[in-house]
Amino acid sequence: MKQINPALHRELTALLADAGIEDAALEAQWILEDIPDAEKARGIAARRAKHEPLQYLLGKWEFYGLELFVGEGVLIPRADTETLVDAVLERVKDRAGQQIADLCTGSGCIALALAAHRRQTRCIGIDISEKALCYAEKNLAHHQLPNAELLRADVLAPETAAQFRGLAAVVSNPPYLTAEDMASLQPEVRFEPESALFGGKDGLDFYQRITVLWKNTLMPGGLLAFETGAEQADAVCAVLAENGFAETGTVRDLNGIRRVVLGVRR
Repeated sequence: MKQINPALHRELTALLADAGIEDAALEAQWILEDIPDAEKARGIAARRAKHEPLQYLLGKWEFYGLELFVGEGVLIPRADTETLVDAVLERVKDRAGQQIADLCTGSGCIALALAAHRRQTRCIGIDISEKALCYAEKNLAHHQLPNAELLRADVLAPETAAQFRGLAAVVSNPPYLTAEDMASLQPEVRFEPESALFGGKDGLDFYQRITVLWKNTLMPGGLLAFETGAEQADAVCAVLAENGFAETGTVRDLNGIRRVVLGVRR
């Protein structure tokens, strides 16, 4: 842990706490550890007090042990998504020549985490957003993972899915917030791109369309794994079952929420 100025830490903590920032002392510490210049740190804290996401202000965040660059236009990697990575790594062993597709890759966090732990497996992150892929490309270059690659394409387009066959796994943390969710977002989340958040009126649009389009890209026994919202596990399990997937099930995150839904192609 870096040495920080105690008086400045108290000052920034008070500023953040007065603005209603949860864990104000911890966030003040993170700011000072990352930005030792006092005036710059005060400037970052002032913006954070307006509920700009800390991850955007610092320009980077950690996910699954990887430091990732993030900023406006890309979804911020969250600890919940590490549950998805854990679930895939547990079920997909490393084999030369096999491929995993990460749909709606955003910052590339899932694809890069998988590539870092499955060095013989090709991990392909796919996203339509040019802004998001700029960060993903920067992250890929930073970590120099030769078994990872990125593709700019629409994961809901049949021609994109048609490029792939025999995948070991299709993985996705798609947009899944409902219309009701979007109307009551936390201030910080409103800074993130709507296209990475909104999953249609009931939040299920991407699950339904990805499952139909991508099920035939999997090898027999291939894994389809989704991150889901807190109340969506049963509905997404039903989507997989309706599309012929076997061994459908869920995995709970550290808060006990059924965060991951998965199934196996028959």
